[in-house]
Amino acid sequence: MSRSTSRPAARRVARAGGALAAVALTAAACAAPGSSDAADGAATGSAEDPVRIGVVSSGEAYWETFKEAAADEGITVEIVNFSDYQLPNQGLTDGDLDLNQFQHLQFLAGYNAASGADLAPIGATAVYPLALYSATHTTVEDIPAGGEVAIPNDDTNQARALLVLQEAGLITLKDGGNSFSTPADVIAEESKVTVTPVDAAQTALALQDVDASIINNDFVGDAGLTSDDAIFSDDPDSAAAEPYINVWVSRAEDADDETLNQLIDIYHTPEIEKGVLEASGNTGVIKDNDAADLQGILDEIESNLEAQG
Repeated sequence: MSRSTSRPAARRVARAGGALAAVALTAAACAAPGSSDAADGAATGSAEDPVRIGVVSSGEAYWETFKEAAADEGITVEIVNFSDYQLPNQGLTDGDLDLNQFQHLQFLAGYNAASGADLAPIGATAVYPLALYSATHTTVEDIPAGGEVAIPNDDTNQARALLVLQEAGLITLKDGGNSFSTPADVIAEESKVTVTPVDAAQTALALQDVDASIINNDFVGDAGLTSDDAIFSDDPDSAAAEPYINVWVSRAEDADDETLNQLIDIYHTPEIEKGVLEASGNTGVIKDNDAADLQGILDEIESNLEAQG
């Protein structure tokens, strides 16, 4: 989803809930000639049985570089683009895809919980920091006691925005907060500011009426700002940012597949990582957490989700 959340989501889900990519090459997660069946395991990567990867960003130049690099290693890759964030996970569950790469761990946890699936993260891609901006203050310290901060009101970005504000020292969350926190968890007597949830697209416009605003990367330009104008950004290496690590995802039974894991190694070569960062406007931070680490983070998110009732 995005790059903020979500690509979870920036222009990607997992890049924290950003704008959708171009029209899908396929309208639904339907099988195509040469696609693999879930019962048969992942595709071989041959020309007759290519590895099918579901994305929401096929127009980015680095995907062509990635396909070429995979071909150099004898692996044929087919990139399948979607415009609906739910379809790449459903396509993977149904066996119409072998991998997907579009979401962060928070989004994946929500899908697994809602569908009863056990899709597994097998490699990390990047984190896209979520930042605080102000039209009137140049530092976090300048924000006055009792000030007002606008935050996105969608579930994923709202919780992350609250964690960012806590990291900035502006609010305190009940029990330290987590990726499911809501404004109701803000401890008013221990917080410097109040928070006002608004539609994510309105956070930039709200800058004229509040002391500061948490703005998803996709909407920073709407305020005539760049990422360099942020007065605070979350630490991509912090525990609070872990649910928003974007990931490569497979079916659980294919998590150790040699070809799939070789593709993740190819993704983390310098030329492709450079392309990924350029596509994010150099706001992303490449992550290389291994599958075991990612699964541990996912398990914790799913546990917190269960605790929500």
